[in-house]
Amino acid sequence: MLGYLTLIFLCQLLGELVVGALAWPVPGPVLGMVLLFVFLALRGAVPEGLSQSAGGLQKAMSLLFVPAGTGVMLHFRLLGEALLPLGLGLLISTVATIAVTGLVMSWLSRERADG
Repeated sequence: MLGYLTLIFLCQLLGELVVGALAWPVPGPVLGMVLLFVFLALRGAVPEGLSQSAGGLQKAMSLLFVPAGTGVMLHFRLLGEALLPLGLGLLISTVATIAVTGLVMSWLSRERADG
């Protein structure tokens, strides 16, 4: 399990290094997640130890929202001043996410029915 946790952090580190070296406007952990996804797609399955390690991290994920919640309360006035652009951004991104998820699910359902 420690090896799989190391794999997760190694992917994050590689993402950070690539983003830092190439000055991409993408967070390093996001690129690391893409790298991990590509690794798992090439492998064809998620190893049981990796699943357990990721599950343990997911259980503690709620702790990651504490700093964000503190920032929101600290800058509540600034958020109120930018309410319209923030609200529109949230609305548009939510609708786009639902649409893309629906399209991907539809595509995957067709692929599964055909195959």
